Amino acid sequence: MNRIPLSVLAACGVLASLPATAAGDDLKALRDEIAQMKQTYEQRIAALESRLVQTEAKAGNAEVSARQASVAASQKPTSESAFNPAISLILAGTYTRLSQDPNAYAIGGFVPTGGEVGPPRRSFGLGESELGIAANISPALRGQLTLALPPEGGAEVEEAFVQTLGFGQGTTIKAGRFLSGIGYMNGQHAHVWDFADAPLAYKAVLGGQLRNDGVQVKWIAPTDLLVELGAEAASGGAFPSTDRNKNGATLGALFAHVGGDTGPSGSWRAGLSVLGTSPREREYDGTDSTGTDVTNAFSGRSRTWIADAVWKQDFAHDRNLTVQGEYFRRRETGDLTYDTGGVSLGTATDSFRSSQSGFYAQTVYQFMPHWRAGYRYDRLDSGNANIGGALSPADFPLLAAYKPKRNTVMVDYSPDEFSRWRLQLARDQSRPDATDNQLWLQYVVSLGAHGAHAY
Repeated sequence: MNRIPLSVLAACGVLASLPATAAGDDLKALRDEIAQMKQTYEQRIAALESRLVQTEAKAGNAEVSARQASVAASQKPTSESAFNPAISLILAGTYTRLSQDPNAYAIGGFVPTGGEVGPPRRSFGLGESELGIAANISPALRGQLTLALPPEGGAEVEEAFVQTLGFGQGTTIKAGRFLSGIGYMNGQHAHVWDFADAPLAYKAVLGGQLRNDGVQVKWIAPTDLLVELGAEAASGGAFPSTDRNKNGATLGALFAHVGGDTGPSGSWRAGLSVLGTSPREREYDGTDSTGTDVTNAFSGRSRTWIADAVWKQDFAHDRNLTVQGEYFRRRETGDLTYDTGGVSLGTATDSFRSSQSGFYAQTVYQFMPHWRAGYRYDRLDSGNANIGGALSPADFPLLAAYKPKRNTVMVDYSPDEFSRWRLQLARDQSRPDATDNQLWLQYVVSLGAHGAHAY
């Protein structure tokens, strides 16, 4: 690194050509100058090396400080904005053309569960919008709020829960209000469904969709094959349960799912669930044999078993196929009270027992990019209600044996992952005395952050 300038070498060459007597003193002076220059260069190089060491040390300290600050910030937010919650908004709208009055909708042989099970009003209508807010509370906990905004106005809390993260050994605990994990579709929000409305089995057995105010514990096994086990305890309230005004749980559920891959581009999942509750004075409005409007009520035990399965297959050129289905079986035993208000022939109570079932099967095929087509078949069997001798089955015409069914086809277009436009046609034979031919036009759009959907 100690190089001598060319000018010094040239001077040495000139002095060498002079006589020895004349160059002696000059040569000594030149040597002294070269030695001084060498010392100066060595001092400068040492200074540069020292500055380089100091700079590297400062950079290392800065990196460590930045890492520590990042960890501290993730563990303890310093302001409300540090939480940075993800906010999403789902907007939906429909146009429906129905051959039957939607206000008179009922599913024959099954207890009505409210207006939410029927089709929307005729003509143009605003679908149910959905506002969601979610964020990690800490490295071990997250929270989520989902508000349903019905077309008639107001707001309803669809979900509001806290959920553990990394609890250990594949276990997750959820507390608050949440969509139950039973079956396949129940845990999905309506805007994710492949058709504009729920299958008949969901409407007749669960009142559309089951949500709980309670606790859910779920465990996923650390295996290549998906093995998921879950349990729920809740206060009840909504159909098929009732608000018991008691300590403890009124509704309980157990579910198990297994799944795996079928080759490099296929997958499947199957499950079994059981739902149990003990409703008290679960009322419904109807008419008796004289045509008088009365209110009846059931108290007893209700048990529902659900078997579900889904298979998905991807093909080349953005084509894919999904086949899914669910089977429901419900058994209820207890007491049936006729005319709780005493407006007709007088209040009477007797034993009641029923066994009902239903299923749906559907397939959806994406035949080209952005375009899908699907078909769904629904079928229910109300069975024969067994009513004690003190009451006449004729006073419960809604519970008369019937097998509702419906055929539905749809085609939808999704120009991107944030919007979907759907045309749906259905032939609905839910009512024994009428067939409803339905046409639906629907749009669903998503604004803001929206997480990935479940399988």
